Parts: sequence; structure tokens; C-alpha cells
Amino acid sequence: MINTAFAQMQLARLHYTGGGDWYNDPEVLPNLAKYANRELNTNLSLNEKVIKLTDAELPDFPFIYMTGHGNVKFSEREIDNLREYLLKGGFLYCDDDYGLDKSFRKEIKRVFPDQELVELPPEHDFFNTYFKFPQGTPKIHEHDNKRPQTLAIMDEFGRIMVLYTYESNISDGWADYSTHQNSDQTREKALQFGTNILYYLLTK
Repeated sequence: MINTAFAQMQLARLHYTGGGDWYNDPEVLPNLAKYANRELNTNLSLNEKVIKLTDAELPDFPFIYMTGHGNVKFSEREIDNLREYLLKGGFLYCDDDYGLDKSFRKEIKRVFPDQELVELPPEHDFFNTYFKFPQGTPKIHEHDNKRPQTLAIMDEFGRIMVLYTYESNISDGWADYSTHQNSDQTREKALQFGTNILYYLLTK
């Protein structure tokens, strides 16, 4: 059953430091919200919220998205705030847009030193919630001809706190056609995957 309070939330994009282009493809969250509203009968805001980990309003946003091609660097205060936010029910989705992987893994390890990013197998509930992905993570954009992966860090109850897609670039498929010229089929697949992310969040 969908949490009606979350169903009216505003999706947030993380403004981080370190050099990565956190701001790229500004239309992706509005496009995802529009698609999810149609599919899930939600009332998500069509305007994204840009937020920093030091903002007092951070706990007000149950979904935070981050992406980029360059480096990410968190301060000690940001590390503490992100850890507290996630342990109290927050959710971070990171989509590597080619170039973020090494620094993201390093920084998320600082957040949870005793936990590892674990790949979700195709039979995991996440791939079988609203839309079905029997093969697991779809390939949306080609980078290094590597296998696409969805990885996660979970809390002690098995709830996903951090979701990370690597060598897939899901959010490229949320962009307007003019941005990356992805086919309608590819964009549909990416939006379905994104809707699964939101459905998981809304029903847990």
C-alpha cells in the first residue's frame, strides 16, 4: 500500500562539492515525477528541490538523488548528517553518470565504514515490485561495455538506505529526448526502473 504522505513529496537533488556536475540534466526528476504520477496515481511535485547535506530541511525529503561525471567530496559534518538521515528513514539514490564511481564508493564508505555496497540479484523484490525486470538492471547508456549493476546498503531490518546504479546510467533515460537522443523504448525502460525506485520507497 502506498504511503499517502510520501505520495505527495518533492524529489530532491543533492548539491555536493568535489567537482562533479551534480546539476546536469535538470529535467530528469520532473520527468520521473510526471511519469510516476501517471503510473502510481501519486501527486509528486513536478519541481525538484536542490538540497545540501548541511541544510536543516534535509529530513523533510525522503528521496535524494545524486549524479555526475566528476568527483564528490563530503565534509565530516555532511558525513554525519547523511548517516543520521539514512538511519532515520531517508533514502539516497546515486546514478553514476560516468566518472563518479571511485569517489562515490570512497565517500559512502566513510558514511558506513562497516558496510559494503551489495549487488541486488535479479530475483530481489526491488526488480519485481511495480514493473518487472527479470534480467535485473537495464543498460541505458554505454560507457565501458561493462555489466550494469544495482547495488545497495541496507539497514538492520533489510530496508534499502542507499541505492547505486553503475554502468547503466538509468537517469540518462529520464532526460528529454533532445538531451541524449535515447529511443522511446530506452526512455520507457529507464522511467519504469525509476518508478520502481519510488514505488519501493512509497510502500516500505
